[in-house]
Amino acid sequence: MLRVLVLALLLSNAGYFAWTHGLLADYGFAPAIQSEPQRLAQQIRPEAMRLLSASEARQLAGSPPSAAVTPAAAECLQAGLFTEQQAGALRTRLQSSLPAGSWSLESSVEPGRWIVYMGQYTNEEALAKKRGELRQLGLSVEPLVNPALGPGLS
Repeated sequence: MLRVLVLALLLSNAGYFAWTHGLLADYGFAPAIQSEPQRLAQQIRPEAMRLLSASEARQLAGSPPSAAVTPAAAECLQAGLFTEQQAGALRTRLQSSLPAGSWSLESSVEPGRWIVYMGQYTNEEALAKKRGELRQLGLSVEPLVNPALGPGLS
């Protein structure tokens, strides 16, 4: 039993060695190539890159930036859900501090995430009966917001 296990381990190690060294590539078994020569071919002007010594880097860090500085890229920011009162306060603050057209407030409705729903009942009588049963159990019933679910209880 132990000899079979040792033989299986030796064969698996030999197979792994042959696979990793590309000896099985002729048979369609080869590891994925880990180098990326295509990235070297895609480089744009690699000769323009120059490594600086520590003293050169300190010297450049201490000097003022050149005049040809590109403007900062525009940002697109999104803030969370606000109440009407919060949106009004935010709108007045933005109008006074930012240029017109550089911002916008868009209203959105946060959809319901879950609901406890009973229905659709065939008629109003069955709906009233179920509402009475729930009231006897001490459970409150809220009106349905989604008309496609009616007649039902939430």
